[in-house]
Amino acid sequence: MNLRSFHVVGGIALLAMLAVAAWGIAQVGAGAQVPIHWNVQGEPNGFAPAWLGFLLIPVITAGIVVLMTVIPRIEPRRENLRRSAPAYRTMAVALVVLMAAIQAVVVLSGTGMVIPVGYVVGIGVGALFVIIGNVLATVRSNFMFGVRTPWTLSSDRSWDRTHRLVGRLFVLTGILMIVLALTGALWLVMGGMLVLLTVTLATGYWYSYKQWQADPDRRPTGSGA
Repeated sequence: MNLRSFHVVGGIALLAMLAVAAWGIAQVGAGAQVPIHWNVQGEPNGFAPAWLGFLLIPVITAGIVVLMTVIPRIEPRRENLRRSAPAYRTMAVALVVLMAAIQAVVVLSGTGMVIPVGYVVGIGVGALFVIIGNVLATVRSNFMFGVRTPWTLSSDRSWDRTHRLVGRLFVLTGILMIVLALTGALWLVMGGMLVLLTVTLATGYWYSYKQWQADPDRRPTGSGA
């Protein structure tokens, strides 16, 4: 799978995140306590030294880049994953961009700026869901990403139809999260995300089983064929 565009975006994002981290450390000092966690009211309730708080997100992002690079090499259904390359790259790039936005929030908050965390989290995560939902239907059956239930993995019909449904539900979830974010209330964004995701995943799980039942070409669950 060609991941060059993802590596370019990931490399640029990581360099920008490290530059922002260095700027933040220069502003407050490496040992200054900065917020790295917020409660549902959007108030900081977890702190760490600036060198750790400002470098944590870039380290996690680097791990994501490595993981997304390794997955295509170890996927048993490698050809299906290769056919899903546009969706895979889109999801990977969107995730890295979201991490860069989170890095900006962490550093700017740490330097004393008042950042509306509810807006950023809700809009950022909501946009990620919209992006994922729009490409999910094009993902072919694989073991590493997508809606992987025993029934989608053993029935092409279940996989395809479940991903079309869940893709639409992800788009709806993302739009509703963005709307909730406009309230600025982080507790409402997080609560709404939990409810919407629970409903979406439960629906997808049930639907995948029903489609597997209706597939005359289904394989026994657990089959890797």
